[in-house]
Amino acid sequence: MDGELAIELIIKTMDMLRMMNHGIRCPEKIYKSLDGITKMLRFTVPFPMLAYPIYLWSRSPGKSGSHFDPNSDLFVPSERKDVITSTLCWTAMAALLVGLSFVMGPSQLLKLYGVPYVGFVMWLDLVTYLHHHGHEDKLPWYRGKEWSYLRGGLTTIDRDYGWINNIHHDIGTHVIHHLFPQIPHYHLTEATEAAKPVFGKYYREPKKSGPLPFHLIGNLVRSMRKDHYVSDTGDVVYYQTDPQHSGSSSE
Repeated sequence: MDGELAIELIIKTMDMLRMMNHGIRCPEKIYKSLDGITKMLRFTVPFPMLAYPIYLWSRSPGKSGSHFDPNSDLFVPSERKDVITSTLCWTAMAALLVGLSFVMGPSQLLKLYGVPYVGFVMWLDLVTYLHHHGHEDKLPWYRGKEWSYLRGGLTTIDRDYGWINNIHHDIGTHVIHHLFPQIPHYHLTEATEAAKPVFGKYYREPKKSGPLPFHLIGNLVRSMRKDHYVSDTGDVVYYQTDPQHSGSSSE
């Protein structure tokens, strides 16, 4: 196995485990415990697109732990040294940025680092969200005895990002990525085409994009208005809408 493939396997496997273990759905009990401001920030564009750094620090509502804490229940004991190394590297980078702000000035640092970083965070949140939300048909979330690796993978969503597909390694082919995380990014498109006849009706063809995926903005806004929480009971659940939430739909 060459180095590139090894790195690809690690990245994609960790991504799959993160999504499987932590998810991005909100249980009804936790949703109803949120105050009005938190609900507004969570479901009003563009605020949710800035959530990734907060998630790294404190995770989602109702969950404890931090991605920077080696003792967090996010990690197994064997990962403790890796987390410490990662946190030390992050701290060194933060210190470097503080130092650079004195050398070049905060406004210049904001332009060269801050603005691109915010753009990256918003795109990361957008892509992650739309691969699990916002389809025209309501898609189920499985729990307990109803959940399986195959069912979980088949309820993710492929997206077409136009010219941007190649820039982020064809991650729009998300279904095949979840089912077979060992496939390197440069084979995801051909693997998806080969798997479509096998998936049959369980595969949802993504809407074709123009050069830039402006159509996804509508998917995002509609989902934020309707996909608020899932029931606390049942092993096959669907997103429900809070009619009291500002700007939401009662559909």
